[in-house]
Amino acid sequence: MFIYLFPVLAWGIEPSNMVTNYHVQRTDEPINIDGILSEHIWSEVPVIDGFWMSYPVDDRAVDQKLQTEVRITSDEENLYIAAVCHGPDNYVIKTLKRDKEYRDEDGFGVVIDPVNESTNGYVFIISPAGVQTEFLVTGQTGRRMEPQPGRPLKGFNEAWDNKWVSEVTTYPDRWIVEMAIPFKTLRFDEDKNNWGINFFRLDAASNSIHTWSHVPIEFFETDLGYLGTLTWDQPPQKASSNLAIIPYVKGGVSKDYEEGTNVRYDFQPGMDAKVPVSSSLNLDLTVNPDFSQVEVDEQVINLTLFDIQLPEKRVFFLENSDIFEDFGVPPMRPFFSRRIGLDDEGNPIPILYGARLSGNVNQNLRIGLMNLQTRETDRFFPQNYTVAAFHQQVLKRSVIKGYFQNRDALRSEDPDYNRTAGLEFQYRSEDGRLQGFGGLAKSFSPGLEKKDFFYISGIGYDNKNLSVYSNLSGLGKNYRSDMGYIRGREYYDAERDTTILIGMNHWFTRASYTIYPENSEKVISHEFNSRFSYDTDSSFSMLYINLQAGYTLKFASTAQLLITVDHYVTNLLYPFTFIDEQPLPVGIYRYNEAKIGFQTDQRRLFSLKGGISYGSFYNGTRKQYTLGIKYRTQPWGNFSVNFEQNALEFPHPYGTANLFLINPRIEINFSRSLFWTTFLQYNTQEDNFNINSRIQWHFQPMSDLYIVYTDNHAVEFWGPKYRALVIKLNYWFNL
Repeated sequence: MFIYLFPVLAWGIEPSNMVTNYHVQRTDEPINIDGILSEHIWSEVPVIDGFWMSYPVDDRAVDQKLQTEVRITSDEENLYIAAVCHGPDNYVIKTLKRDKEYRDEDGFGVVIDPVNESTNGYVFIISPAGVQTEFLVTGQTGRRMEPQPGRPLKGFNEAWDNKWVSEVTTYPDRWIVEMAIPFKTLRFDEDKNNWGINFFRLDAASNSIHTWSHVPIEFFETDLGYLGTLTWDQPPQKASSNLAIIPYVKGGVSKDYEEGTNVRYDFQPGMDAKVPVSSSLNLDLTVNPDFSQVEVDEQVINLTLFDIQLPEKRVFFLENSDIFEDFGVPPMRPFFSRRIGLDDEGNPIPILYGARLSGNVNQNLRIGLMNLQTRETDRFFPQNYTVAAFHQQVLKRSVIKGYFQNRDALRSEDPDYNRTAGLEFQYRSEDGRLQGFGGLAKSFSPGLEKKDFFYISGIGYDNKNLSVYSNLSGLGKNYRSDMGYIRGREYYDAERDTTILIGMNHWFTRASYTIYPENSEKVISHEFNSRFSYDTDSSFSMLYINLQAGYTLKFASTAQLLITVDHYVTNLLYPFTFIDEQPLPVGIYRYNEAKIGFQTDQRRLFSLKGGISYGSFYNGTRKQYTLGIKYRTQPWGNFSVNFEQNALEFPHPYGTANLFLINPRIEINFSRSLFWTTFLQYNTQEDNFNINSRIQWHFQPMSDLYIVYTDNHAVEFWGPKYRALVIKLNYWFNL
């Protein structure tokens, strides 16, 4: 039996008006996950056919030569999915490492929303090389956009990991997927007969994305607002406990040359646990956690007045992070998890324990409760951190959400705490195109009263061609968020070597219009965009202005050309220097910059990405050159190097400088379970040369052995700063 969607074209039905529904047939036949589909049930269940284009066009069915056929069945323990992906075997496979670079290669995926309320869902993806990727999505993913290094996409929780089974077989004209997703991996209501579901295909050769239930081009293929329906005659029953215990043991040796200390030998045990409180609510525990296996931060050249917001990479803080972090606006976040267990330089502060309760209380209410305790060190008192948050869905896709945070320093003679509380409302129309939001918050800190508020407001609209967005946000002089990141309110006075906090208002507006040429085989789109930022202090005196106009040309080959022109006005409140010379004086600076960027076909084994910019910079000039080179030996090796130079020239006596950042990376995939990655970073601004080399053996599902070597050297006066060798083993026990 086949479900064909092509005949609707003859009836003039728009794909967005179609009803996509699949009735699940249960089976008692044992299914061997081998990618062969030899079981009888696969020839008996209905077949989904007739996928739609979602990108780079969304107004037509997929060509028959690239069609995908999907079959579904289940038993008491698993949901089984089989897919036949038609097309030539010129696959793009960038890595054999789990959860990496799935957007840039071939793949087949499924989106599952068991609650069917468009609040959160599960995504499982498999590549033709059998590499798995899984993550969580929320109903707030918004408009499709290019991922930016160090900036996680809104609504995507790619740190989520769990056990599922899959296998792939490949042929010259197709590749076949077979997967088993345990019900105990999903959180669902056993009384629900209808689940939300969609299937998608990533075809790198044609740079296209196909979906079963039609998704407009402006949205991600995983958007929960455009799912089909999976109908159960008998819904699955709640599965047995998915309690997991993950103990670890770590041993290492290190030496700090800057401090002049002796060689240090380290042995550290610890444990994580995942405890299902209900079918949709999970308790995560960690005792004496260690994050030594986490890849080092990618260094940047910072030519702004403020600290850079580096991305969180520690798994404990990433899972269900949106519940705690999806407040405020991008430059003003009341919660930023890197404020816990890390100092201002990114060095770890030992964490004694952590507990996190998160998930769905019911189909409309998500909650999060987290508590962590850090150890006392020579520099810091022990700190206790508590964060509570809720997201209550209202209407179809709108949310009322709130949070409470508390940081309390223990053993401090004087009161040392910070508390914040806030409430926000986010409206999103049923089709996801119109959004609006607003919120208020207040902080509580010793000796600080009044002017302790934080507010946000905004509105946006998206359709296929037009995207507009604007927000107005701000905070009082005495607002504090010790667990947050507020860019633009913390100024450094280079002459007095001190930091000053101010109150501020931030207005940001962007608009873009995208043209999709019809019947063009080479060009996907022309995008014309603009953005405007305007910051003031609490008395509405200007602090910063940025006006940008840009153009982006996207080719079908994945190549791109970008042109931007910027005008800046900066009110420098305190003396500041970007290099080790006399600080720039206080005053208003006006300067301009033009930039051209490019990237070549990213599907090829050899690819480039880079740009050139030139312009005035405060009272001087700045020239910037960037170049990224990648070479891939599919599928076992990735070799890349990124180069950035910033040439700064200021009038006497403010100096000149050439700042370099070079970071080669070597990744060797010996198999789907054994990897070796080496990352080098040479940064003259930070006077640092770093080597981070890591071997990972994925010897069992969710169980790994890591060997990590780290070496930091000074650049100007060459010599070692710090060296360490760490071996860590963790094992996942299901009870």
